[in-house]
Amino acid sequence: MQTPRIVDMASEQLVGLSVEMSYTNNMTGWLWGQFMPRRHEIKNLVSQDKYSLQVFSADFDWYTADPDTQFVKWAAMAVTHSTEVPSGMATLTLEGGQYAVFVHRGLASEFLITLHYILETWMPTSGYVPDTSRPQFEILGEKYRRDDPKSEEEIWFPIKKKTI
Repeated sequence: MQTPRIVDMASEQLVGLSVEMSYTNNMTGWLWGQFMPRRHEIKNLVSQDKYSLQVFSADFDWYTADPDTQFVKWAAMAVTHSTEVPSGMATLTLEGGQYAVFVHRGLASEFLITLHYILETWMPTSGYVPDTSRPQFEILGEKYRRDDPKSEEEIWFPIKKKTI
């Protein structure tokens, strides 16, 4: 696989739609189906990149997670400031911090292969542990193509230094 780049990210302001769900009751397709036709309503965009973001509870554990665990899924875009929020949308402040950034190449259905690599291969030898106090997210940029095996997206995994 790959060695990620480690990024000290500044806080970002996002505007978008969210839904509470679990992996068992996955509503990702529905959420993006609601968001994509309305994304042009968002003002003051930083870029055309889309954020697919998961907000877990503070006690979430990547290694023992139950697929029925509820979390909040966002479909959003970064803005310079959020004075004009479209009706029915909300803002989210994505707190800054250290992230390991991986590139997932391939179909969304193959995402678990990349996640397994991050958690089971890279993380144990990296000197880092997951930071569950911050969201994990993907950036769907110019190279992202839905249902295309040549698609690329960035996986931003929140990390903190491992303590002994």
